[in-house]
Amino acid sequence: MPDNGQPTLFGGQVAAQALKAAGLTVPDDRYPHSLHGYFLRPGQRARPVIFKVERDRDGRSFSARRVSAVQGGAVIFDMTASFHVGEPGGEYSVPLRDGLPTPESCGEEPFNHNFPRAEARVVPPTTPDAAGNQLSSTLWLRIREPLGDDRLTHSCALAYLSDIGTGFLSIDVPGLPRGGPSLDHAVWFRTPIRADEWVLQHMWPLMAAGARGLYAGSMHQHDGTLGAMITQESLLRP
Repeated sequence: MPDNGQPTLFGGQVAAQALKAAGLTVPDDRYPHSLHGYFLRPGQRARPVIFKVERDRDGRSFSARRVSAVQGGAVIFDMTASFHVGEPGGEYSVPLRDGLPTPESCGEEPFNHNFPRAEARVVPPTTPDAAGNQLSSTLWLRIREPLGDDRLTHSCALAYLSDIGTGFLSIDVPGLPRGGPSLDHAVWFRTPIRADEWVLQHMWPLMAAGARGLYAGSMHQHDGTLGAMITQESLLRP
């Protein structure tokens, strides 16, 4: 694992590994459709992490798992995950934004060193509100190394990418920082997309109070395919 110079683990890495541990225990015809995780303690890069998987249920079309990431005898991350057999049905998805600049024309995210497996590019503000304020934030993201074609691996890598950025980056409110440690995180996987190709993550704030802030987001492949929807609550202490 590359050293990013930080003593703590990147939360997206722990979430991705927890999902992979859960995915290895379900039947081969089932893939992640949602995860809900809680970041309980900072993880340390220099120490191993043990993933404990509980098999809650295997039904005819769904499997449910619980995963605890343990380091030094203490749980640092808890996750529930659900896996689903592919089924036919009507489809609807949030569209990809129009008029986006290419990843190559965007500047690098200043905190790229925090997530050494990924590359992030910041998309300049494009949709201010009526008052001229930019309320959302957008990133181009991808995993640096080729990942092969395993669908579970790409879902786990998408979980890794989903913890990059914040929906409060462009908010200017007294006493409200523009980012902070993740508290809990949810991802709903829709259509398989490749995490080693450019993915657009668009994030927008929903609410903030009591030193906590909640934002939502979408993750599209560069061709417009919606891969996942996310929500995350962060600790936003002044």
